[in-house]
Amino acid sequence: MSEVDRELQLIRAAKQKGTGATVATYIRLSGPGWLQGAITLGGGSLAGALYLGVIMGYHLMWLQPIAMILGVIMLSAISYVTLSTGQRPFGAINKHISPLLGWGWLIASMMANIVWCLPQFALGTAAVKQNLIPKLNNDQGTYIVAITLLVVASIVVWFYNSGSWGIKLFEIILKIMVGIVVLSFFGVVIAMTAKGALNWGEILSGLIPNVSTFFQPAPSLNEYIEATGSHADWWRTTIANTQKDKIITAFATAVGINMTFLLPYSMLRKGWGKEHRGLAIFDLSIGLIVPFVLATGCVVIAAASQFHGHADDVFAIVAKGKGKEVGAFNKLLDARLTAEFDDYNSRSEEAKTEARTSISDADKRLAAMLAERDNLALANTLEPLVGKRVAQTLFGVGV
Repeated sequence: MSEVDRELQLIRAAKQKGTGATVATYIRLSGPGWLQGAITLGGGSLAGALYLGVIMGYHLMWLQPIAMILGVIMLSAISYVTLSTGQRPFGAINKHISPLLGWGWLIASMMANIVWCLPQFALGTAAVKQNLIPKLNNDQGTYIVAITLLVVASIVVWFYNSGSWGIKLFEIILKIMVGIVVLSFFGVVIAMTAKGALNWGEILSGLIPNVSTFFQPAPSLNEYIEATGSHADWWRTTIANTQKDKIITAFATAVGINMTFLLPYSMLRKGWGKEHRGLAIFDLSIGLIVPFVLATGCVVIAAASQFHGHADDVFAIVAKGKGKEVGAFNKLLDARLTAEFDDYNSRSEEAKTEARTSISDADKRLAAMLAERDNLALANTLEPLVGKRVAQTLFGVGV
């Protein structure tokens, strides 16, 4: 008996026993959805969730769940059509719609893989060097970590190309990896809760969708915006526009075009057909929605609690003159000064530095609050709450 026939027997027997048995069987047989979850839990999702917490606090807790639910609805439709027809989607689109659309889909998916997947090596290398093994934080360590990640990734992909046993092992590895990511960030939130650092009333209220976030800044920033005086309208518009961009980015990074191409082929490779349609939708729900919402939600919570409405951490980094936050801080000040002085962009670097220094403290404080942070900055700010070892290890493993 083939693996596919055995799966079908399990599904049929489970359906006769009832909902509980069916759910348990679906969990056991799930696979392609976890592959999608591993793809989407990348640098884009991490950076997007971090900045959502920075700029909006807990007010956009509802965004990621809705973005992923919409994405899963689309992927479920793709899987339903693929499993109903049994046809390879690339060939079906070329035949029934247009070769231009089919090839455009393929090329765009390949480009998305390059744009989204290759930066994960840089993200993973930085996490190992900065969070997990600081002794490797040098040029030689970069090569060691990068080559190790490449070898591990190549071995895992080789499993997938080794037939049914390889696919099963590949899916087990993915489930473990996604589970570790979720548990790592979940551990951070649990540790912060134990220290009394989280306001769960505000967090839960942030799960209620609020369309006003498209048009106006978070209420907690109003005091600081008004303090800028005649420049308050500029800051209000800038913050609102940034929020729109981040909201769109969150929807874009939830489900990528490369996932729409990979999903149907991963299902066909497993030999799934019409009777697997219910399993496919359940697989996407548990393998994609649950890990994504939990992981990104925990990042938003941690970032909001440590960065939203806070400026001192950025001021400390700016004083040292080194760090990603310095560039983000200066970029915001430059944009504000450009709006005030038409000739600002043509000034010398010395003149720009002088202008940044002389700008009002209220403008500086707001720029510092809005400056983008990275995972290292978040781990560092959590050290006083949960300890250096816990903060660096959990974030390093999660990233």
